[in-house]
Amino acid sequence: MSKGQGFGFGLGKMKELTEAFKKAQQVKEDAQQLQAELEELEIEGSAGGGLVKVVLNGNQRPQRVTIAPELMSEEADVVSDMVTAAMVDAYNKSTETMRERMENLTEGLNIPGI
Repeated sequence: MSKGQGFGFGLGKMKELTEAFKKAQQVKEDAQQLQAELEELEIEGSAGGGLVKVVLNGNQRPQRVTIAPELMSEEADVVSDMVTAAMVDAYNKSTETMRERMENLTEGLNIPGI
């Protein structure tokens, strides 16, 4: 190893590595904040023109289901299908919301080797 070469890292590489660690730490902190925000977020899915509504939080935990009284005179399988459709709608909206938030969180993060 020649003098001034260190372990093959020039000062520029050390600076890049330091910056990458700073960015990674910021992403970790932002991810923790995002997790708390998602817990409080409510995302509604619906079916049957709003006769059935399902609310999930941003972490996809079910919060509540609302079924319009006029739907209760329908057959059980019709109600079941509408609840399922509302759940899928809420899930899809929740997944899209999480994807967008994660993209915003990691935007501009360029860690060497990853």
